[in-house]
Amino acid sequence: MNLGIISYNYYESGIKGVKDLGLDYVEFCINEEAEKFLKEVPNLKNNLVKYGVKVASIGRWGTTRIDKNGLVLEELEVSYRLIDACETLGAPVFVCGCNYVDELSYYDNLTLTIKYFKALIDYASPKGVKIAVYNCRWNNFICTDETWRIVLGHLPELGIKYDPSHCVYDGGNYLEEINKWGERFYHFHLKGSLYINNQRVDDPPAGLDMTNWPAVMGLLYAKGYQGILSIEPHSSTWTGELGAKGVEYTINYFKQLIF
Repeated sequence: MNLGIISYNYYESGIKGVKDLGLDYVEFCINEEAEKFLKEVPNLKNNLVKYGVKVASIGRWGTTRIDKNGLVLEELEVSYRLIDACETLGAPVFVCGCNYVDELSYYDNLTLTIKYFKALIDYASPKGVKIAVYNCRWNNFICTDETWRIVLGHLPELGIKYDPSHCVYDGGNYLEEINKWGERFYHFHLKGSLYINNQRVDDPPAGLDMTNWPAVMGLLYAKGYQGILSIEPHSSTWTGELGAKGVEYTINYFKQLIF
């Protein structure tokens, strides 16, 4: 396993910033302005080489992939182009989710979702890129044991991008989920969570929160996970100088758990 970090700065200053943290991997989440990112890919590739940084994954969160008429072809095309970017930049994983359509039955939603992910897998596999569904609940319903059993059961090539905090905030058992599904993890987020009296308090730096990270790491080793652990700063409290210190703390914390 290796440490990386999410960055929304895909220009030279952002890549240099990742390297200055002592990290060799970066993750990009292209939820908006996909065209802007795609135009920067050639320069980004050069800067990655310049600073010796690798792309752990490219992801796209929150968009609408299916509707009552079927697959949203415009969004599918954006995903294809981001998969092309994965191939160009050497990113092994493309991360996305799939929304639920209230006008359709549960069966029809699952059928369309499987069709959507199958289209991504068929496009990505020849390019050496794997597809992972995120367990974030943002416009995504493929995030529970039940839906994983159906969709991942039908698509053995589909993996999971896992973040314990989403399970915590949904009242679930993240250690149980990791134990059951860890072999299907393609990517992993390090985000802290504080959940007190059934209320989300803050997302502090991983290692300064309530997550049992040593047990998480022990399970990841047991499941043979060898991917990237991607730090996700996600707190309105931990910003600026304090946020920078929090990232530094998380890096030093997890260096003790990676062997």
